[in-house]
Amino acid sequence: MEWKWEFTWEILPRLVVATGNTLVAAGAGYAIAIVLGLVLALAQRAPSRVLTFIVREFVEFIRSTPLILQIFFVFYVAPQFGIRLSPWVSGMIAIGLHYSAYLSEVYRGGIESVAKGQWEAATALNMTALQKYRRIIIPQSIPPALAGMGNYLVGIFKDTPMLSVIGVAELIHTANAIGAEHYRFLEPYTLVGIIFLAISLPAAGFIRLFEIYVRRKIRL
Repeated sequence: MEWKWEFTWEILPRLVVATGNTLVAAGAGYAIAIVLGLVLALAQRAPSRVLTFIVREFVEFIRSTPLILQIFFVFYVAPQFGIRLSPWVSGMIAIGLHYSAYLSEVYRGGIESVAKGQWEAATALNMTALQKYRRIIIPQSIPPALAGMGNYLVGIFKDTPMLSVIGVAELIHTANAIGAEHYRFLEPYTLVGIIFLAISLPAAGFIRLFEIYVRRKIRL
C-alpha cells in the first residue's frame, strides 16, 4: 500500500487535537494518582491495624486487576449505584485510581529509605505525626521515588488508548475513526506511533535529567 502524503496532511490536524486530549487525560490521571498514592502510602503506616490491612488489600486488589476492567467498572457499573460520570471523567478517575496503587508502593519505598535517625529526631522534637511527615519524612522520601514516579507518568501516557473503549477521543480512538471513515489505516496508525514516540522518549529523558538534578542539589 502506497503512503499518501495528501491524506496525511488532511488527517494531521485531527490527530493533533487528539494528542492534546490524550495529554490532558494523562495529566489529570497522574495528578489524581500522585495525591491518592501518597494518601494510600501514609494510610499503610497508620497506627490502626484494621485500616492498614484494608488499605493494603485495596492496593493489592487494584494492582492485581487490569486497568480496562477498572475503566469499565467506573463507567458502566458506577451508574447502577447512582454515580453517573462522563467518559472523560470516568477515564481520568480510573487511570488515577489504578496508578495510585502503584505510586503508593513507590512512595512507601521512599518513606522507608529515610534514615531511622531522622524519625528519632522528629520524635525527640515532639513533632506531631503531620509535622513529622510534612517537614522531615516526605521531603526526604521524594527524591529516591522520582525515578519510579517518572516511569509511571510515561506509563499512564501509553495506557491512555484504553480510554477509547468508552469513547474518549484520544489518539487511538481518533485513528480508528479516521481509518473507518476513509478505509485507510496505514497513515493514521503510523502517525499515532510516531506521536507516542515523539512524546514518550523526550519525556523519559527529561525525567532522568530532572532526577539527576535533584540528586545533585541534595548532595550540595
